[in-house]
Amino acid sequence: MTLRLEGAMTALVTPFRDDAVDIDALRKLVESQIEAGIDALVVCGTTGESPTLKAEEFDQVIQSAVAQAKSRVPVVAGAGAASTAHAVELSLKAKRAGANALLWVCPYYNKPTQTGLEMHFRTLAREVGLPAMLYNIPSRTGVDLQVSTLARLSDVPEIVAVKESTGTVSRTQAIVHACGERFALLSGEDALTLPIMAAGGKGVVSVSSNLRPKRVVNLVRACQANELVQARKLNQILMPLHQAMFLETNPIPVKAGMTLEQGHAPEIRLPLTWAQLDTQNKLAQVLNEVPE
Repeated sequence: MTLRLEGAMTALVTPFRDDAVDIDALRKLVESQIEAGIDALVVCGTTGESPTLKAEEFDQVIQSAVAQAKSRVPVVAGAGAASTAHAVELSLKAKRAGANALLWVCPYYNKPTQTGLEMHFRTLAREVGLPAMLYNIPSRTGVDLQVSTLARLSDVPEIVAVKESTGTVSRTQAIVHACGERFALLSGEDALTLPIMAAGGKGVVSVSSNLRPKRVVNLVRACQANELVQARKLNQILMPLHQAMFLETNPIPVKAGMTLEQGHAPEIRLPLTWAQLDTQNKLAQVLNEVPE
């Protein structure tokens, strides 16, 4: 596997209009992200409301993003599931739809053991054969992909990156120590991009970059160049936006912000609900404070 997944990557929202995927808005988003210098796009993830997408919409989103990207940046498709067989099915669908790589979240709710997690990811790699990024986010899945398990998976060539969302820099350091350069370690939290990259991470899968892609790109570039003074300045500017993205459950705030600024239809699918008025007011203030 030669594809590298690193740098500034956007966890793209899925715009809806009249309870359908707004393909025109999606393609415009993809284009604006590429123009801003983003290194890769992640579709059909948590930020893209993947649990609410219908089977045909899953294909639509991937196909539209790939068609608009025109091979200028990789398109990574979320294809995780609680069932290994279902995850294989989704991954093969994403592969047929043209995805360049896959995002595999740890199986959620059923809480597999570390042995089960290892077997799950090895099975996916063997059955699908696309480059993949693992996604560890215990706060949502109820299971933690431990460093020792990642180390055991280091012989799987299809696994090229790990999105780490435990919220601790010490975990980053442990992964770098155990796995070295085998995986591109990516921050799954915008607010930790700077410390994680300073500790050996290779980039971020960003929510904030839906709204401020150029600023996120500039931060990552400064980190890559070891320009830490500049990176700290850029990080301080972005921090209010990063914090605002979690005023309510993701992707409620980011979609509200995109409606405020970019005119997207104010639609989000149940069981998530639209941003409260107080959240909208705070977002408007933050977006004014953090210009493009």
